[in-house]
Amino acid sequence: MVLEATMIVVDNSESSRNGDYVPSRWEAQSDAVNLIFSAKTQANPESSVGLMSMGGKGPEVLVTLTTDFGKILDGIHRTKIRGSTHLATGIQIAGLALKHRQNKSQRQRIIVFTCSPIAESEAQLVKLAKRMKKNNISIDFIAFGDLEPENTKKLEAFNENIKGGDGSHLAIIPPGPSLLSDTLVTTPILSADGVAPRGGTEDAGTDGGGGGFEFGVDPSTDPELALALRMSMEEEKARQEKEGKAKEQSKGESLEGIPEENQPLLDGQGEASGSGGDKMDEDKKESSETKEKKDGDGDRDKMDIA
Repeated sequence: MVLEATMIVVDNSESSRNGDYVPSRWEAQSDAVNLIFSAKTQANPESSVGLMSMGGKGPEVLVTLTTDFGKILDGIHRTKIRGSTHLATGIQIAGLALKHRQNKSQRQRIIVFTCSPIAESEAQLVKLAKRMKKNNISIDFIAFGDLEPENTKKLEAFNENIKGGDGSHLAIIPPGPSLLSDTLVTTPILSADGVAPRGGTEDAGTDGGGGGFEFGVDPSTDPELALALRMSMEEEKARQEKEGKAKEQSKGESLEGIPEENQPLLDGQGEASGSGGDKMDEDKKESSETKEKKDGDGDRDKMDIA
């Protein structure tokens, strides 16, 4: 799995108070942050995740890169909803936070939640995208809430100019009955980490007790449990494949020491060939020698009597 350092930027502007997403835009973000942290750290335990906000008077780093889920939860609870967003400044600060990561072998990624109008112009965002791409930073956008054509056009332009080998994705999620985190799982942002879309699939549980959900768990009610079950299944599958290869290899090595029997069962005279025939010839020779010895002893006895 990919080793990454990920900074999550949440939108804590006044627009996040709206309740058009279940249960609200802010709480939907909080739930999605939990899911992203679990997906990243389970895909690779050495991956780290940080958290920052971009609303209020200015962006704020809430949690530096960490593998401690408790720190992420504490950062979410300390965040206050206020002001408007500072998208470009927030992305630049997130890039600086990634630059100071301890493990330099980690790939850099920023995941930005945006649910409010974007004040920056398209030209400013394109320029920023090119700079981030030059620094080898991948940026994923999760756009929800205010999905005006002007906003989506700016985000699409940003995404087009930052796409690279590591992948930068744009997920536009309209309001609906499903949780934001449940819809997020079906996007490349998380499915790229091996978290496939969940729900009724052909290879899902077929015991009839799961209500059509994979592993019998409704991902909309417990997304973390469903994710943990999928990761466990993939680990078990990898373990079984490894054991199967080891058995095949050991079986092949044991057969190498057994010589192949290429000789015919009978030779040209109709006699048994190979070691079996040689043994029969030796037995015949020994029996004839014994008989000759007995005949010689009998002749000597007759001469003595005479």
